Amino acid sequence: MKSARELSALEAGQLADLRRMKLVAAAMLVFAALVFAATFAGGRDVHGWLGFVRAAAEAGLVGGLADWFAVTALFRHPLGLRIPHTAIIPTRKAAIGRSLGSFVGENFLSADVVRERVREAHAPLRLSRWLAEPAHARRVVDEAAAVTAGSLRVLRDDDVRAVLGHAIETRVTALPVAPALGAVLGSLIERRAHRDLVDMLIRQSRRWLIDNGDVVRRLVTAEAPAWTPRFLDNTVAAAIHLRIVAFADEVAADPEHEVRAGFDRLLASLAADLAHDAETQETVDRLVVLLVELPATRAFVAQALTSARELLAELVEDPDGELRARATAALASFGERVGTDAALQRKFDGWFEDAVVHLVTTYRDELTAVISQTVERWDADETSRRIELQVGRDLQFIRLNGTMVGALAGVAIHGVARLLS
Repeated sequence: MKSARELSALEAGQLADLRRMKLVAAAMLVFAALVFAATFAGGRDVHGWLGFVRAAAEAGLVGGLADWFAVTALFRHPLGLRIPHTAIIPTRKAAIGRSLGSFVGENFLSADVVRERVREAHAPLRLSRWLAEPAHARRVVDEAAAVTAGSLRVLRDDDVRAVLGHAIETRVTALPVAPALGAVLGSLIERRAHRDLVDMLIRQSRRWLIDNGDVVRRLVTAEAPAWTPRFLDNTVAAAIHLRIVAFADEVAADPEHEVRAGFDRLLASLAADLAHDAETQETVDRLVVLLVELPATRAFVAQALTSARELLAELVEDPDGELRARATAALASFGERVGTDAALQRKFDGWFEDAVVHLVTTYRDELTAVISQTVERWDADETSRRIELQVGRDLQFIRLNGTMVGALAGVAIHGVARLLS
């Protein structure tokens, strides 16, 4: 065994106690041997009270030696003799480690035991009360922000684009876009929210007609008969242009114009086709795929992801920013609410219990393997030393009791023998 100077303070104290108890047990055994030897001073045959003394000493000596052998055999070979089934702990170290791990897993990491201990701990309630303090909530937010900011800064733009960009493309192309568009368009029409869009289209059309009158006149004159005079063609084209502009003014000024009603019917029909017509839906899906695969779209998504990452990193890193302030307030408010709402407490207690039980039962084998593997890696002598330091002092009482109980048994047996002789 190591010297006390090589041990920790705790182990040194345990070693001193162990040696003290070994000395007491050995002294008791030596005392029994001396008493037994002293009874031969007057001859081999003794009578009266001296016979009881010899019987007590002899039986005490036998009992003490037997218990010394049993205790010593746990940790080493008695007297260095390699007697079978001795030095049990060093030779059975791996099996002891596995048994210890199995014992811990079955008796301390079972679902019922873990659930009971978690329920008694009231961890969610304690955590909520702790979080209700703004300083504590701020501390949690700061730590989370540091981890988040570090993660965002470590990520490379290429990695973000490769992972999130591909995920976005896959998700968008897999979504049923057409029915969603049809539902949105139908809702807009029902609320007449599309009127602003129609007004914008009409205004833009009117402005185009005014700014591009020569284009309209050129189109009209191009369709005129070859035998009509040029000035007549120009006059008719100018009149048609003015009439078209006037018609656009009428549509713009009349909210219930028949052109507007036509737009409504057109949009309503489109919404219905998007929601229910398979051909229209297939067309939209093809357009979505083409749109997603365009280099310009991919470049836009990549730039948007990079900008979003940089913006989020800046917001998270700002200790006095709005994001941290809001997160702190929300966390403290959440903790206060959980601490005062009994129903919410019960709900969180259930969630927490289920989560801990799931983790423990799922990874119980890995947890117990730590015990068995740790013991298995220990040196055999080191294992014996560790265990003997923990329980060896108490085992010396077995030796003491063996000597004393043996002596009492010897007296009793000698007395019975005298009565029967």
